[in-house]
Amino acid sequence: MKFTLRTNVAQSLENVKEGFNEDLFSQLAPPFPKVNIKQFDGSKKGDIVSLELNFIIFRQNWTSKIVDEGSSDTEYFFIDEGTILPFGITFWRHKHTLQSINEKTQIIDEVEFRSWNGLASLLLFPILLSQFFYRKPIYKRIFGQN
Repeated sequence: MKFTLRTNVAQSLENVKEGFNEDLFSQLAPPFPKVNIKQFDGSKKGDIVSLELNFIIFRQNWTSKIVDEGSSDTEYFFIDEGTILPFGITFWRHKHTLQSINEKTQIIDEVEFRSWNGLASLLLFPILLSQFFYRKPIYKRIFGQN
């Protein structure tokens, strides 16, 4: 399954790009499950991001590798793909794009994921989508309202 969310913020592409760091990543973590960042190398090709998700009665690991990145005068992107995924998710690909629009920035999250079957993917869809909707006001608070 796939979904795309766009968030417009007031800061320049360069400022938003510089702000995509471990501090932002920790602020984007939802209230549940509690997230422990085990490793955060950054957003360059080859970097690793590893998390421990605490579901109270059990914990799951989630590790992604940055498999691609690129930039131009008006855009920056990086793509992470899951290498160790929590129970229920069998494929994960997340493209993060920062696009300059009139000296402001649009943050685009393009997510593709799969589970064991279509029904399981359908059940996960609203949960994962809500985790990304949670990010929108955080992006706006940190990078300014547009």
